[in-house]
Amino acid sequence: MSGDELENYESEMELQLYREYRDVVGLFRYVVETERRFYLANAVEVKARAEGGEVFFEVLMEDAWVWDIYRTARFVKRVRVLSFKDVNVEELPRNDDLQLPQDGPALP
Repeated sequence: MSGDELENYESEMELQLYREYRDVVGLFRYVVETERRFYLANAVEVKARAEGGEVFFEVLMEDAWVWDIYRTARFVKRVRVLSFKDVNVEELPRNDDLQLPQDGPALP
């Protein structure tokens, strides 16, 4: 496989992954970003841990989806991740939280 073929393959895989993300994001409540991965999950618990003078974060997630083009199974029932850098957790807006204007877009 040539370099161009490999690059095209990876680009196609990333596009497929983005499309899958777009299709499933509405099924999840949280976005979780660690130093190595990006997750969608319905339950998240982050615990700061200290051992031997080192501080790290234990992230427990349930009903998760993993952003990783090399995984064949991206849906995970339970996952435990250890991260030695900050962990970012954001709650996604629920469909009922989004309020659209009744009389069309709010553009000038």
